[in-house]
Amino acid sequence: MEQVYHILKSFVDPVFIIFVFLLISFLLSLAGAKKRSGALFLLLTIIMFYGFSIKAVSNFFSYKQEKEYIVSGPAEENKQLDVIVALGGGVYEINALGKTYSSGATVLRLTHALRMYKQHDAKYLVCCGAGHNGLSNAEVMAQMAQELGVPKERIRIEAKSTNTYEHALELNRMFVDKKIKIGLVTSACHMKRSEAQFRKFFSSVTPLPADYLYASPAGTPVLRFIPQSQPLLDNTLIFRERIGMIWYAIKDI
Repeated sequence: MEQVYHILKSFVDPVFIIFVFLLISFLLSLAGAKKRSGALFLLLTIIMFYGFSIKAVSNFFSYKQEKEYIVSGPAEENKQLDVIVALGGGVYEINALGKTYSSGATVLRLTHALRMYKQHDAKYLVCCGAGHNGLSNAEVMAQMAQELGVPKERIRIEAKSTNTYEHALELNRMFVDKKIKIGLVTSACHMKRSEAQFRKFFSSVTPLPADYLYASPAGTPVLRFIPQSQPLLDNTLIFRERIGMIWYAIKDI
């Protein structure tokens, strides 16, 4: 079932959709009687590509995805939390160097989790996420946390989970007390699905978004309507997250 989910996510990727439409346009253009249809498909593809690639559109979808954590704002600074949970955002290996590196998302989440760990006077910092052949997401984050001053005995490593549901499931196995106050750290785009999974097992979950795709409009307005690669990437992340939310809703039925 998990493989089906990953395949489904790839099918709704904007780049894949645009590729399919371009392919259809090309095939239609090969048939003389279908030239008009091919031109219409090509025009539709251009419009889709333009829409997916401008900041005005990606910012709109980003706000729709993250607005719950923009409107509500961050958790109270003096709120007592027992555990700060940092969800891994990916690691990658360079075999020639024999090293495992954290992705940008993992670094953002871990540094924010460290701030929250100190600010909310938490007892433990939990680093979550499996890996591939080298070190896991959890192990890489735990190493960084120790290097930045968190005592080893205050760090819990959860290196088995491979998806959002498993993050919550493994934490449920780690802590017997289901009333502990959890501060959940992940990207705002990913927070809604993550929070829903953790609330299945724990009664007190405080969302602590590490980063946002949405940004208040700034700079020259015309730039928000010029196609660029970053909005295309942001829209891809949002579409994948939406598919993840739909998939989890289906599994819960």
